[in-house]
Amino acid sequence: MKHLILGNGPAGVIAAEGIRRLRPSDEIVLIGSEDAPPYSRMAIPYLLVGNISEEGTYLRKSKDHFSNQLKKARAHSLDIKNKSLNLGGSDSIHFDKLLIATGSVPVRPPIPGIDLPGVHPCWTLEDARAIQKLAKPGARVLQMGAGFIGCIILEALASKNVKLTVVEMGDRMVPRMMTEVAGNLIKTWVEEKGIAVHTNTKVESITQSQSGLLVKLSNGETIEVDLVISATGVKPNIEFLKNSGLQIQTGILVNEQMQTSHSDIYAAGDVTESVDFCTGERIINAIQPNAADQASIAASNMAGGHATAVGSLQVNVLDTLGLISSSFGQWSGIQGGQHVERCNPDQYQYIRLEFDQDRLIGATSLGMTEHVGAIRGLIQTRVALGDWKEKLLHDPLRIMDAYLAKAQAQANWVA
Repeated sequence: MKHLILGNGPAGVIAAEGIRRLRPSDEIVLIGSEDAPPYSRMAIPYLLVGNISEEGTYLRKSKDHFSNQLKKARAHSLDIKNKSLNLGGSDSIHFDKLLIATGSVPVRPPIPGIDLPGVHPCWTLEDARAIQKLAKPGARVLQMGAGFIGCIILEALASKNVKLTVVEMGDRMVPRMMTEVAGNLIKTWVEEKGIAVHTNTKVESITQSQSGLLVKLSNGETIEVDLVISATGVKPNIEFLKNSGLQIQTGILVNEQMQTSHSDIYAAGDVTESVDFCTGERIINAIQPNAADQASIAASNMAGGHATAVGSLQVNVLDTLGLISSSFGQWSGIQGGQHVERCNPDQYQYIRLEFDQDRLIGATSLGMTEHVGAIRGLIQTRVALGDWKEKLLHDPLRIMDAYLAKAQAQANWVA
């Protein structure tokens, strides 16, 4: 049996290891398109800070870990009828089972000047090298985007002692993860650290100047900088599949076994459009823990197992210059649902719980970490809170008490 794994990020590596463990005699080919061993993009900010070297981003440290399974190539098209992947020209590779784990690619905003020298995304090791050359202490840097990835990059840039300006189209920082109150508290926190933040603002154009780049903003300001970083979001890396015949919407549609519309082709990670744990609707859940879970399920089934996914739970935990924020599940709530919110802005503390009937379905927190496990546990178990719902509506900080009470009740029932 020949297993072809397209994409050598965390999902691809975990899947390859899973298949190798379950089917040690099978052939495994792991394909990546970059001139580097498999690495974690989430480690790139630590590289920018200087805490690690490029080798520190590598997913596995042993040089012979992949046993010559690695192949450098870029997919051009997929022939599902003949189970063949075209790698350009006459170069193609056949497979018995295929896993598509090509991850995400940065969204390229349609801004005049986006291709100028000194404008970079922050997604690959090559990008990191370019940014390191320009982001010297005192350098003027403008970052487009203050989402999850943008805030991680922001932290790395701040440690370099650059003069940083952040521009975000949304009405708050991390708008796809945080409520309005929490997102604006993060903005205030960041501004107090000496970083300029413009929300409800777009970059309209970038032009070359004698001493750098001129960035025109929609609020009427023009800022001269040495470096522009584009962190305006990502999208599934599936362009090569457009004529493949696989069922695709925003991402590749997969079932609970991570199978695509072809029974011998699987997908995992950012490329998938899978079922949301809370809503039952299809979503793109581009976070590394989700990719790892899906890769393990896909590997088991490619090796002949019967693993199934329970649904993709939206989980975001972010450290922004020392301020920890998190959101879970349906953190923005549902129509007709109830919620409770508590905020202590002076201490940068905030919590909001979302309910559907007497079940906790989502939550947002800021400046508090002790409740994270209890929140996730109550959402994932879909436990009926009963009287505890009213107690939480009165005092959401009793979330740990509610979790422990429900866990004890379940243990007593089982006993």
